Amino acid sequence: MSRSTDEAKVVAAIDVGTTSSRCMLFDRHGRMVSIAQLEQKQSFPRPGWVEQNAHELWVNVQKVVPKALALAGRTPSDVAALGVANQRETTVIWDRRTGRPLAPAITWQDTRTGPMVDQLGEHASEIRDVTGLDPATYFAAPRLRWLLDNIGGAEAAAQYGHVLFGTLETWLIWNLTGGPKGGIHITDVTNASRTLLLDLRRRDWSSRMLRLLDIPEATMPRVVGSSEVYATCARVLPGVPIASALGDQQAALFGQTCFDPGDVKCTYGTGAFVLMNVGTSIVASARGLVPTIAYALPGEAPVYALEGPIAMTGSLVGWCRDQLGLIDSAPEIETLARTVDDNGGCYVVPAFSGLYAPHWNSEARGIVTGLTSYVTKGHLARAVLEATAWQTADVVEAMRDVAGIELQRLAVDGGMTANNLLMQHVADVLDVPVVRPFVSETVSLGAAYAAGLAVGYWDDLDSLRENRHVAASWTPTMDPQRRRREAAGWQAAVRRALVDV
Repeated sequence: MSRSTDEAKVVAAIDVGTTSSRCMLFDRHGRMVSIAQLEQKQSFPRPGWVEQNAHELWVNVQKVVPKALALAGRTPSDVAALGVANQRETTVIWDRRTGRPLAPAITWQDTRTGPMVDQLGEHASEIRDVTGLDPATYFAAPRLRWLLDNIGGAEAAAQYGHVLFGTLETWLIWNLTGGPKGGIHITDVTNASRTLLLDLRRRDWSSRMLRLLDIPEATMPRVVGSSEVYATCARVLPGVPIASALGDQQAALFGQTCFDPGDVKCTYGTGAFVLMNVGTSIVASARGLVPTIAYALPGEAPVYALEGPIAMTGSLVGWCRDQLGLIDSAPEIETLARTVDDNGGCYVVPAFSGLYAPHWNSEARGIVTGLTSYVTKGHLARAVLEATAWQTADVVEAMRDVAGIELQRLAVDGGMTANNLLMQHVADVLDVPVVRPFVSETVSLGAAYAAGLAVGYWDDLDSLRENRHVAASWTPTMDPQRRRREAAGWQAAVRRALVDV
């Protein structure tokens, strides 16, 4: 039975990630009321290609939202607002008239656009000046150009606005608001800033970049803020205002209440993503870090961030399970790693599709170094976990250098934070405390917070800070001499992964 009183109101968040789609409901205290989740497939049709079925993602959203409501005993009339978070850079094109995707979605991990990105290298200075970004296969615009070049009829139809482009929040909001029957075509600034097409200062599409990549303007969505009422749902949650959209990592920053310059969070999932709030001024790209928009609230100056994405963290554990048979389930990696006291001199550099920040080398390949007859599978398991910590340390050190801000603590979230050995090692190699909030699903929480602010469900940022409670923390215990010695071993292993590239 619905409880349509003001006190019973909740905020809903849809989070379409890499491996699952979920819907969560949150109350005024930022507590999760219910969650519904469905796993989704990735396909790997060729080396370097990673795809998903965009229609499947939309179908999953239509399933998880009603389930989350049912689990909480709520109906759409109990939902004050909806926020959307999404895996960023994943690129979809679809027919405006039918609503059908014209091709599989090309995900953020896909590297097929490497040759195109190489050609863009001669324009790197111009691209960096406008967008803040260096050309890389990581970003969405080369994927859009590839789709227009390779899907029959797409280029011509795009010129007339019959083909629409979007990252996943654009695709979902278009469908939620009616699809072919009146759906709105928008993208928020955080996702737009990951395309290589957004003027980072004006926060709108750059005509220079559109011309450079020969992208028809008619195919592009309208750029909007992170927290405002865009429209009301016509489907799934009829009548509920859609009031926020954020790329998943910016949503996690917001959910971690990292509202002050120098606040840093890292989300550990398939990959890992370190973001530092740098305030209302852009910090230029350097040391392999990516300047990006953290969030934009109504009537306020946009807040910027520095980001260091790491390609393989949780997926490295999955590789140990699925490809090597080293473990039967992901949590077993910690148990196995605890059978030894250290890595035995073994290091794993997981450059399976190159190295992201701070190296940005798509040609690097994964290696294992330091193998001797002494090394056991326990040492290898420990080296796998330590690889995530050392990659985090590389990014954080670059942030300290570029932003000139000394890290005070690292806020963490994501599935891998359940691994206490890993979190302790992160604290040890960074030499700062690591803290995990009570609500670990900070991507969804951030989308909910931004939506709730837009409709007055929460008053201001201070009211969100009051909701934050620490569930677990880890303080550094490693001897400084050991830290320096093991850091040198890691750096030597990384250099070997890069050799002859």
